[in-house]
Amino acid sequence: MKPKHAPSVAGAPDPYFPDSGDHRFRVHRYELALDYRPGPNRLAGSARLSAVADTALDAIALDLAEFRIGRVLVDGKAAKYTHRGGKLRIRPVRALAAGAAFTVEVHYTGNPRPVRSPWGGLGWEELEEGALVASQPIGAPSWFPCNDRPADKATYQIAVTTPSPFTVVASGRLLTRTTRSSSTTWVYEQSAPTSPYLVTVSIGPYRTVPLAARPAVPQTGYAPERLAADFARDFARQPEMMAYFTEVFGPYPFGEYAVVLADEELDVPVEAQGVATFGTNHLGGGWERERLIAHELAHQWFGNSVTIADWRHIWLNEGFAKYAEWLWSEHAGGPAAATHAAAAHTLLASLPQDLRLADPGRKLMFDDRLYQRGGVAVHALRHHLGDQAFFAMLRDWTTVNRHGVVATEDLAVHAARYASAPLEPLFEAWLHRPELPELPGRGPGEFVRRLFIR
Repeated sequence: MKPKHAPSVAGAPDPYFPDSGDHRFRVHRYELALDYRPGPNRLAGSARLSAVADTALDAIALDLAEFRIGRVLVDGKAAKYTHRGGKLRIRPVRALAAGAAFTVEVHYTGNPRPVRSPWGGLGWEELEEGALVASQPIGAPSWFPCNDRPADKATYQIAVTTPSPFTVVASGRLLTRTTRSSSTTWVYEQSAPTSPYLVTVSIGPYRTVPLAARPAVPQTGYAPERLAADFARDFARQPEMMAYFTEVFGPYPFGEYAVVLADEELDVPVEAQGVATFGTNHLGGGWERERLIAHELAHQWFGNSVTIADWRHIWLNEGFAKYAEWLWSEHAGGPAAATHAAAAHTLLASLPQDLRLADPGRKLMFDDRLYQRGGVAVHALRHHLGDQAFFAMLRDWTTVNRHGVVATEDLAVHAARYASAPLEPLFEAWLHRPELPELPGRGPGEFVRRLFIR
């Protein structure tokens, strides 16, 4: 079945970040060749974008931070350009007709640094030894020229050359690793459609830590040598999580899953397509750490494969990933999802009720209330549908929309097919009004325990 798209939403500027991206064209492939020197934090890159014009274009706008531009080509011919304010505006020799396929090639150099945002620096972050990328939501231009819109998903080939003592982990499957003199080039291919903010690179002196002997999905960890044993211990249950989520959410949507432990404390783990990055402060075991492992893994289905059309719909990413934490707890013998939902509801009732889940506004899009209320809203939907219909709905949602783009209204239409009574009042109360609805009944989730008991 073809992935679903929401062209009426995807073909418009993002209401939260209207200056990001250019909705008049779509990129279907990026080929990035990067040379990174960790000491001076020096990046030399070339990016080749293959794209299609949705309308006639006499100019193209890409998002790119403060790099020095070497040359710019459109369809192999030198093009005029301006580069200011994070926008690379390119004027091809000839205007592009609607429907025309075209290529853009950009050569650039500089010292990459995070893009400023209301949430601090985003994107390329220099570490004491190496670097990592954490782009959500608008940090991708910190290291490559892109059409920085979540709905504009493309395939990627990423080649990174760096000093040989360093390991490079990037989105996708490792194709080749070639060492010449004191440098090594790592080439990764991400064949699944990927949003720019979900593309990542981690560079560091990492040791490879296999996470399962014969996993159905290849899972590999990368950690500093001194923390490899702690990492292996704390992530030992991830293969079991993968098996469980594959049953309740449907087949894992990518070819592999990598987890990087950066030698740095991070505010929160970093999600990317096929990769998650944790900080040293996320070691130590216990539920608070384990739930983060479950949360980041769940994003591979909710957010990465099934991607939001624009940032108004971020609750679709975070609400389902939060609920995945509670499902894992229920499955693993901890408190049931209903218990977690009740605790979250109690917390939300004590906080201001000025957040509309389906359109929280840019200021509140990463508010913790969005995560908690999103999880409780999913639980309310489960209670309304009943377990059998809810989990069928969930698996079908990730299957029908695999590698696609969705909006909140798509979920409402989809879920209605599994309901015996209208869902409009539920969605109106939980998603579109700020007041907190009453908590639905507290079923213990026996259907899931019976179906997936080990």
